[in-house]
Amino acid sequence: MTRVFASQGDLAEKTVSFTEIGRGIWAFTAEGDPNSGVIIGDDAVMVIEAQATPRLAGKVIAEIRKVTDKPITHLVLTHYHAVRVLGASAYGAREVIMSEAARAMVAERGQEDWASEFARFPRLFAGHEAIPGLTWPTTTFSDRLSVWLGRRRVDILHLGRAHTAGDAVVWVPDSEVMFTGDIVEDRSACYCGDGHFRDWGRTLDAIAAFRPVAIGPGRGAALAGEAMVSRAIESTRDFLDSTFRPAARVAARGGTLKEAWDAVRAECDPKFADYAIYEHCLPFNVARAHDEARGIDTPRIWTAERDREMWAALQG
Repeated sequence: MTRVFASQGDLAEKTVSFTEIGRGIWAFTAEGDPNSGVIIGDDAVMVIEAQATPRLAGKVIAEIRKVTDKPITHLVLTHYHAVRVLGASAYGAREVIMSEAARAMVAERGQEDWASEFARFPRLFAGHEAIPGLTWPTTTFSDRLSVWLGRRRVDILHLGRAHTAGDAVVWVPDSEVMFTGDIVEDRSACYCGDGHFRDWGRTLDAIAAFRPVAIGPGRGAALAGEAMVSRAIESTRDFLDSTFRPAARVAARGGTLKEAWDAVRAECDPKFADYAIYEHCLPFNVARAHDEARGIDTPRIWTAERDREMWAALQG
């Protein structure tokens, strides 16, 4: 077993794809790196997910400029994680939108998350010296917010806890396309270190109830067509269940974090070992599953120090 986090050795650049998944709706994907979304309205552009640094945001902007010269006026951040939000300054958007719960998490744990993620996954923070500080929204909402891009309505919704307590999805009703953030992944491990396993499945059900014809997931390829959408939702559900069940069985008998790790690996490795960022996510997923199964409802804040302590415990 490696003695450092798997992501610290992940230095290979990823190939970017920019795929139209609905009329004027594009998914920016990068082989398991964080995705972004683009919605082009009559007179303006909305971007979903900022990327981790202004430099990486520039890659999204370059793709946008290949298809439209309309101004980027709105930036939606589906949750608070550093790899999703710290590139926000590059877009110059007049509105930066988060759920109220996500904003509260920036205040509560945003700085710690930044330090933790930077130490775990340095490649995703290329150009980090240009980050001006924590990203704060200009606009927040509780359950639902509708934004008009000319005549095109975009609905931003908090459907329930999942990847974090403050997750938002973005729904474009005229094309039946949804951006899910990290609630849905495609052939990529879910990062569950700040998640809510028992709620996540119900939130997946709420997404499926919209019957989207295409989804821009948090990681992995763009999903076009109901068959691909359904497969990704159910694969995500299987990943979550396969992580939580064995960890919960260990917790129920008072077992250790290391025992939970071994039990989760036994169930998940045969099915998911080839998924993007699987080894990176696994220790954090097991730690959170073990905590939640023992009744810890609010995920404990990850810090660089806690990361190292957890990893040492798993090394035995």
